[in-house]
Amino acid sequence: MSTTRATAENRSAVRVLARLWPYVRPVRARLFAAAAVAVVASCTGLVFPLVLKWMVDGPVADRDTAGVWLGALYLLLLGIAEAGLFGLRRWLVARPLSHVEAGMRADLYRHLQRLPVSFHDRWPSGQLLSRGTTDLMLLRMFLAFPLTFLLVNAVTILVGVVIMLLQDWTLGLVILGPAVPVVVTCVVFERRYAHVARLAQDQVGDLTTVVEESVLGIRIIKGFGRHRSQARAFRELSRTLRGTELRKARLLATIWGVIVTLPELALGATLVLGTVQVADGDLSAGTLVAFLSTALALRWPVESIGFLLAMSQEAATATERYFEVMDEAPEDSRVVTEPGPAERDGGLRFRDVVFRYPDAPADSPPTLDHIDLHIRPGESMALVGATGTGKTTLTALVPRLHEVTSGRITLDGEDIRAMSREELRAKVAVAFEEPTLFSASVGENVLMGAEGGAGRPELEHALAVAQADFAHALPQGTDTQVGEQGLSLSGGQRQRLALARAVVGSPRFLVLDDPLSALDVHTEAAVEAALRQVLADTTALIVAHRPSTVLLADRVALLSEGRITAVGTHQDLLRTNAEYAHLMSGVPEHSVNPEHSGIPEQEDAR
Repeated sequence: MSTTRATAENRSAVRVLARLWPYVRPVRARLFAAAAVAVVASCTGLVFPLVLKWMVDGPVADRDTAGVWLGALYLLLLGIAEAGLFGLRRWLVARPLSHVEAGMRADLYRHLQRLPVSFHDRWPSGQLLSRGTTDLMLLRMFLAFPLTFLLVNAVTILVGVVIMLLQDWTLGLVILGPAVPVVVTCVVFERRYAHVARLAQDQVGDLTTVVEESVLGIRIIKGFGRHRSQARAFRELSRTLRGTELRKARLLATIWGVIVTLPELALGATLVLGTVQVADGDLSAGTLVAFLSTALALRWPVESIGFLLAMSQEAATATERYFEVMDEAPEDSRVVTEPGPAERDGGLRFRDVVFRYPDAPADSPPTLDHIDLHIRPGESMALVGATGTGKTTLTALVPRLHEVTSGRITLDGEDIRAMSREELRAKVAVAFEEPTLFSASVGENVLMGAEGGAGRPELEHALAVAQADFAHALPQGTDTQVGEQGLSLSGGQRQRLALARAVVGSPRFLVLDDPLSALDVHTEAAVEAALRQVLADTTALIVAHRPSTVLLADRVALLSEGRITAVGTHQDLLRTNAEYAHLMSGVPEHSVNPEHSGIPEQEDAR
């Protein structure tokens, strides 16, 4: 179900994570300060063994009680300093990193709004949601902890090893024995964990998609009694994700086993050897205590390597997934660099337009093939055709929800691809057969179709045109929240609000994709009567399936197998085109006489 499965074997985590730098750069001063504070705090912890050595070889050996209390005071002050420094580090990173996460999420949201419809057709929404939530949370955690402590622990281990070698180089060599197998294990772990981490995060996106679809489609699931099959699909994806997470756990357990066991064995060997040296008088008891205390202080920096590497790989995968979306070309970059010559013809014109969906097979016929159509200024044209002939696709080309494969579409002689998105969509308003409403009030949903200057008068006029006066009878009138997808309203009510949204801004060009399909006969007649007044002042393209909707238009275009095969008035096409008469009458095409449409006279008179 997920879109792309990146291969993590050959990619560099460092190179991938470096792409975060533009977001981190504004807060780099605090991050560097936090890292420096953490290094000082960690190295402060390495002073404890030196104080212990002084205490054992000095006050303890000399039975100096005052010296012991003084050493205890030193240890207390060092502990307070270490805790304060780590607290300062957390304070330095908490606020700026929350701003980094918020900024990345805002950029992702803005970018999603600018991506073409073809992108959203390809990508499951759950995959996009997981990138904007789980992945960004992983990145914030990485910047707050692993990024700093990979450096801090490396410095701590280096300083600690130097201290131990200075204490006794023979014991130091023993404690360094596991270094080579630990490094090899880390390299192997990093490569394998990267692949599993990517797989797990993709599967989280798949699971999110299933949950979202189940919530949005709950009426269908309940209506067809499909809750068991949906639950089964959810369980299967959950089981797959569980298996992947267990693979991650096994890899993490393996590296932890190596990182913990080998140093512990080296520490045990050091303890035995050091004790023998103390017994032989070759080493002071204080030096052995300091050496072992230093080794114990390095346990956490060493043992955390596996955990930090795992988080870093997950962050690299999250970064990869985030930029998979951000690297997609937005709509605004797809403009004509050398637009064709301006045309004298006003209105809306399709000139030799060909369209093929980007993911369609190369040898398949185009969805729209050499469309030539001219809707004159102030004219309304109905677009009629059988199901699957490309009517909705044709209407989607006007506001550039899809880009033409070849040819040109012009508004008042200007190529739409030479216009900015804002300019184009200020001129063109659309209403779709399947209306989408947002979790906002009725008024906010309708006024979304107008520029900022629209207010109450425009809202009332649009509701009147769409015969959506039912909005005033809602509990809070036009301030009533319609809920997610507007599912608290009927299909006809949603469709009327979508029509009101299309006409509220008095657009110069109006594209309506069968906007009255969910209305009853009486409501449809009332809407058509009011809509005629709107159509008199605009240039409109209307997808129609019923004669009553067709009669709103001045002329009709017949779309058949991706081509415009006839253009004329409703009455002319009824008399001269058998396919059109068939579509309007609903009777078998072979029984329709071109000279007699089969439409009752009273219907034709409408």
